[in-house]
Amino acid sequence: MNPAQSPRFAMCWRRFVHALVLLVSLSLLVAPQATLAQAAAPETTAQNGVSGPDFEAWESTAARAEEAIETGRASNYVLEQLRAEIAGWRDAFLAAQSINSSRIATIRSQIDALGPVPETGGEPEEIASRRAELTEQLARLQAPVRASEEAFSRANGIISEIDRIIRERQTEELLRLGPSPLNPILWGGGLSEFADVVVGISDEVSVSWANPQQREVTRQGLPATLGLAAIGLLLILRGRRWATRLGTRLYDRWNNGKDVWGFLVSLTQVALPMAGIYVLTTALLETGLFGARGTQIVEALPVWGAVILGARWLAGRLFPARMSAPPLSVAVERRAEARYYTTALALLLVLHSAVGLLVDVGNLSEPSNVILSFPLIVLSALVLFRLGQFLTNQLAEDVSDGSTVNYRDRVARLLARGCKLVALVAPTMAAIGFTAAANALIFPYILTLAVMAAVLLLQKLVRDTYAMITHTPEEQSDALITVLIGFMLVVVAVPVLALIWGARLADLTEIWARFREGFAVGGTRISPTDFLAFVLVFAVGYTITRLVQGALRTSVLPKTKIDPGGQNAIAVGFGYVGIVIAALVAITNAGIDMSAFAIVAGALSVGIGFGLQNIVSNFVSGLILLIERPISEGDWIEAGGQQGYVRDISVRSTRIETFDRTDVIVPNADLISGTVTNFTRGNTVGRVIVRVGVAYGSDTRRVEAILREIAEAHPMVLAQPAPGILFQNFGADALEFEIRAILRDVNWVMSVKSDMNHQIAERFAAEGIEIPFAQRDIWLRNPEALRGALPPETAAPAAASARTGENVPQATPAPPTQTDKPPSSTIRDVEMDDAGDNSGGEGDR
Repeated sequence: MNPAQSPRFAMCWRRFVHALVLLVSLSLLVAPQATLAQAAAPETTAQNGVSGPDFEAWESTAARAEEAIETGRASNYVLEQLRAEIAGWRDAFLAAQSINSSRIATIRSQIDALGPVPETGGEPEEIASRRAELTEQLARLQAPVRASEEAFSRANGIISEIDRIIRERQTEELLRLGPSPLNPILWGGGLSEFADVVVGISDEVSVSWANPQQREVTRQGLPATLGLAAIGLLLILRGRRWATRLGTRLYDRWNNGKDVWGFLVSLTQVALPMAGIYVLTTALLETGLFGARGTQIVEALPVWGAVILGARWLAGRLFPARMSAPPLSVAVERRAEARYYTTALALLLVLHSAVGLLVDVGNLSEPSNVILSFPLIVLSALVLFRLGQFLTNQLAEDVSDGSTVNYRDRVARLLARGCKLVALVAPTMAAIGFTAAANALIFPYILTLAVMAAVLLLQKLVRDTYAMITHTPEEQSDALITVLIGFMLVVVAVPVLALIWGARLADLTEIWARFREGFAVGGTRISPTDFLAFVLVFAVGYTITRLVQGALRTSVLPKTKIDPGGQNAIAVGFGYVGIVIAALVAITNAGIDMSAFAIVAGALSVGIGFGLQNIVSNFVSGLILLIERPISEGDWIEAGGQQGYVRDISVRSTRIETFDRTDVIVPNADLISGTVTNFTRGNTVGRVIVRVGVAYGSDTRRVEAILREIAEAHPMVLAQPAPGILFQNFGADALEFEIRAILRDVNWVMSVKSDMNHQIAERFAAEGIEIPFAQRDIWLRNPEALRGALPPETAAPAAASARTGENVPQATPAPPTQTDKPPSSTIRDVEMDDAGDNSGGEGDR
């Protein structure tokens, strides 16, 4: 039969097998197509003392591949074989590009050491001879590198052409309009061919049994065959029930990590029946009665069993009968229905694979394939639509208690909507005649649901394990580590989904090859290996730096006589130096040539000059603060109108804690360029000034003596220099005095000021010394006019208030005069002295 007209055998099934292989062994991405690459491993030769690929053999392979591309008659299988061979050569050429790189770098440095060639041509003969010899060696060493670069580019082009041809053929096959399954004319022929295949397989068994030799062999192995079959059937029929009973008993006994242990025990529900299927398959094959076609079907039984058992296990974990926190918010009484839909989809998927296998082994025609596939597509669409409706109704967006829907339910709702859409589109396409496209849509979507369910279960297992280890409640198990692991599971699932939806394994290996190839910057090629080496070395250097920095902070520096600010400056400076050294060592170890980044660094410097100048200015200012140390952590400073203690000096800014317990972030550049008052720089000695006023007529000498006694008696006041008492001024309302004293610790200035004010009040009261307050006499002219301006109901009270001297509501009063002295009212305005002001002081701190 023409390959272009033959149906695609078990397309979704093969993708599922590929997905399982990729999920079990991720080494396919690390060493893609290792068997084919080893089978077609490029040969190497050594010419002129320089080893490299055999370019003659490569030329033959490349010419053969280019001829196959030009003719376009090669099958997809042949093209895949050629592609694998070319990919092996490409890897060899990529590795050859770094051959003798160290030797080449050494010779280049030797040539550079000889200096430039004189323009006049007057170079000494000995130097010229040496230069010519080194140049010849360099050319000989670079020859295989240049050839490898050219061959690498050619191999890339050939691989791209092969991938393009295969993709075009796949697209043409999917979009090809075939016979419609609704045509009754095709039904009889399709069913007849299917019956012929089944009869042919049974005839193979009959023919084998009719052979006396084969019959004798079968009879001799009959006891072992029957024993294996009995064990297999027992495990298939009873194994799942045994595992369920074991899980139920253990689940009730566990106090911590029930869901984790339940997950592990539930795997036996798959393992025991699977073991029975394998044993039963072995028993059937041991009979030797099956022919070539029957053997293929029997060998597929374990895979089909794994699909059904795996689907039932997924359904049991997604919609469990009992679990403390199920992955999806589905009502307990409706979970059995969801498990039924899941199992039905698995059975339909197995039937689809079985039909594809029968079509392949029986070499059935395309109409037969269409007739056999259409009922499975319709049934799968019906079950898929019901599943979508079920999940949409169960996973409601509106939550009655006001909480938000978790992301798992949102993803499930999105997939449920996709179920309904696919269930409507796929049967319609199949009915029209696009059977291949319908198969490529509905069955991969079912496999996608299985993969997403597995990801949800693994994410829940991670959360449950974290909760069990850390003894945290399950509702608080969404920690950063669990989120990161869950994200990695999604990333791992991406290539599996790509295989399911039609991506070839070669497509994924091509992406990995491109990734391993890296990118070139100047004359340096940076590969993922170099990047990983850089990250690893830098991480080690960074960790060592932080460990030493912590040891300096906690063990070494506290035992020295360096002040706390100096200790912090040393520790922070060591951290900066250590990080820079770690970065340089990592770059050197990765083999990255920094000269290639000269242009990038130049452009970056321009960008810093224009766009990042403030950040760089703050960074440099932070280094200046750490080196010069005009301020240190714990200092009491005033900057930009803000007073407080310096709590932290970072790279970009300094954090000041004010006396109101608020943090003020000040850019380091402002502290360097602006005016900063440091009250505790070098020492904590400072001065306090307490102002007080006494009434006129008081004994000033006595007042001075009392204030001196109060100052000298305070424990925070230094005896040397002695506190000073100043008769400061003749004020408008009082005789003004000041106490000026030096304190041991200026941080207590407000507390000392408050204590002295209390002492002053007590001593002045005992000595009969009056502390005056301001008085003002206000004369009102024409009070009769004011009384006339008031409403009648308030005129009488206003007149009485004016006679008694009380305060009255006033309109705009006339300016006072010295000649007019009508009855007046006196308002006493009390002005607080500085001695009573405690705002922002140590009392608040």
